[in-house]
Order: sequence, then structure tokens, then C-alpha cells
Amino acid sequence: MPSPFPGMNPYLENRKLWRDVHHRLITALGDYLSIQLRPKYIVAVEIEIYKTTEENIMVGVPDVSVQRPLTTKNPITTNVAVAEPATEPLTVTLPMPEIVKQGYLEIIDVVKQEVVTAIELISPANKRSGKGRITYEKKRLEILGSSTHLVEIDLLRSWQHLPFENGIESDYRILVSRANHRPNAELYAFNIQDNIPKFPIPLKSEDVEPIINLHELLEGVYHRASYDLRIDYNQEPTPPFSEKDAVWADNLLRQKQCRQ
Repeated sequence: MPSPFPGMNPYLENRKLWRDVHHRLITALGDYLSIQLRPKYIVAVEIEIYKTTEENIMVGVPDVSVQRPLTTKNPITTNVAVAEPATEPLTVTLPMPEIVKQGYLEIIDVVKQEVVTAIELISPANKRSGKGRITYEKKRLEILGSSTHLVEIDLLRSWQHLPFENGIESDYRILVSRANHRPNAELYAFNIQDNIPKFPIPLKSEDVEPIINLHELLEGVYHRASYDLRIDYNQEPTPPFSEKDAVWADNLLRQKQCRQ
């Protein structure tokens, strides 16, 4: 069963689905480009590791690690008395870190072994306030200051969009930054009710640029992952619709027989 939405399906933004969506979509995009660009280029899937909790996102390893041996050969005895607790302790639950592996793509010139284009599919780790966003923005600036093209795909409505001038507002956006055109870049801005626009992948000036039909790739992912069996369209998505989009979506989902 195909996705009922003409463009981005907002129900895929749910955090319970997004990690799977991210992995499948970045892989589908990489596989598609690999066929189009060989033999001059290879498309490599690179991995970033994030350590996350429900309320915060950190990147990398801790600055300080405190460890203790599992066994002690010569335990030290002491005569210091230990005070009895005034009351029985309560059992509490702590937010535990979770390791998230997130892929991005690099298009590499086979002969020169240099990265020509970096492709990022934005995730919550890149957008939420905290170390994750700070680290990604630093990486973004490094790419923008280099001779590498950048394609940035943001299919998440939550959190503040990554910065650029002009103040254009939209639900979703695809940014194509050509190294030889900076600081100008091409922005494909679209909303829930819109089709996902096709966009080019910049390469070296003498090469033909492939055009990406992201909606077609996303439809393939939706079908292969059986997301229609995992989504309850009778519920509101996360984040919720705006008032205008809620009316439009309700009519659409009823027409598609996805909502009772």
C-alpha cells in the first residue's frame, strides 16, 4: 500500500520510526547514486555515532571516565562508622544513554580519492539544542569553507531549522550548496501538502548531475518497510498538524481509506 501523502509523510517523523526511515532512505539514495555515478565516482556510506537520552543528545565519548576494578586483592578495612539512613531509600529510574549510529553519504572521485559532495539527511541529533547540534553546525561550516559541495535534506518539522539567511519558512527543505557558488545556495522549500521537489546532486563542472526523485525513493522505502502496517492514521502525527493542515489531512486520509 503506497503512502497516502503526495510528498513527505509526516507520520514518518515519529521518533519510533525515524531512525529506521533514516537508515533505509540514506541507503536507498546511496544505492541509486552508486549506479548512476560509476565508474568515475563511488558513493560511500559514512557513520556518525551519537550517544542520546530522552531529553538530551551528546556526541562522542565522555570527557572524563571514572572506573573501578572488578575485584580487589587487598581490601582496606576501616573503623569509621557508617550512619544508618533515616528512612528507607526510594527506587528511581535514571535516563540511560543510547548509542545511535547515523549514516551520511560521501561522493568520492575514484582517481583523486577526494570527497566531491557530502549528502546529509538531517536527524534529531542534528537539530535539537545541545552538543549534537553544535557538533553538526561545526561540521557544516567546515564543509561550507571547503571545495566540497553540500546537499542537506531536512524532512523533520520539529526543532529550529539549520541557519541560512533570507528567513524563508517551510515545513521541509532541501539545500544544495555548490562550492563554486557560495555563499549563495539553492533552497527547495516545501510543505506537508506539497510534492517533494526533484533536485540535482552537484558534481565536478564537466559532469552531468543526476536528478533525485526523493518522493520515489521514499515510496520505495515505505513499501519495503511495510510502514502502512505500523502507522495508525486515526491518530495525530508527532509533531501535530497545524489547524489548516489537520483539515486537509483528515479529508485526504478519509479519501484514501486510511482513516475511519
